[in-house]
Amino acid sequence: MTRSLFKGNFWSADILSTIGYDNIIQHLNNGRKNCKEFEDFLKERAAIEERYGKDLLNLSRKKPCGQSEINTLKRALEVFKQQVDNVAQCHIQLAQSLREEARKMEEFREKQKLQRKKTELIMDAIHKQKSLQFKKTMDAKKNYEQKCRDKDEAEQAVSRSANLVNPKQQEKLFVKLATSKTAVEDSDKAYMLHIGTLDKVREEWQSEHIKACEMYEQVRKSLEMCSIQRDIEYFVNQRKTGQIPPAPIMYENFYSSQKNAVPAGKATGPNLARRGPLPIPKSSPDDPNYSLVDDYSLLYQ
Repeated sequence: MTRSLFKGNFWSADILSTIGYDNIIQHLNNGRKNCKEFEDFLKERAAIEERYGKDLLNLSRKKPCGQSEINTLKRALEVFKQQVDNVAQCHIQLAQSLREEARKMEEFREKQKLQRKKTELIMDAIHKQKSLQFKKTMDAKKNYEQKCRDKDEAEQAVSRSANLVNPKQQEKLFVKLATSKTAVEDSDKAYMLHIGTLDKVREEWQSEHIKACEMYEQVRKSLEMCSIQRDIEYFVNQRKTGQIPPAPIMYENFYSSQKNAVPAGKATGPNLARRGPLPIPKSSPDDPNYSLVDDYSLLYQ
């Protein structure tokens, strides 16, 4: 059976889409919230156990109001007090163990927070760069196509003026044609330059996307109390967006017969919105297949 990996299942054919990355980020935010709730629960239980243990200690060490005259009853009372004292010590030790677990959870949460923040800053920057470069490329393409149309009109005007007797008018038309040809060449070079730059940005974004996916998988592996691979498989199957990354945006020659075709990977238009609303999870952590715990104990043996 092939293992499901984040880096192979959270793509979109739309070069501007961030839906796969957004799904992973939402998953991590839910995990961060769960860790904080668990940490708070441990601290609360530790305080309760410590308070209960101290109350039992006070009870076991409290002197009786009168002297017992029956030796058997006196010995029974001493045994009872010793047992209460032992139970109190157990509650106090449990409180210490709970606080230690809470401390570990807090350290884990803070460490993952730093790693996640660093990765999010990189991904936000590369998403913005990709969107801006896509817009520049599409603007360059529009300008190139407009210059081609201007040149075609200039050629048609020269052709229609072949029978004109006014040489000055013909000269103006030829100058306009020459200028339009130069403009086409310049805009064509700019368009191809932006295509090349966009492809470099796309490759850089895909590389960073893979790195982010691998880093976020390590977050799941850090939670040793979980059934790691089953948790990853569950999340991937529920929230995956696609296994094929967007194809490069191809250069389109204005005079090619394919100039009206939509290239693979091309978005419908320059949409610079960073993200849309996050998707609603289809399942909750209460699902029996989610993050199974195998023989986990809060107490050290």
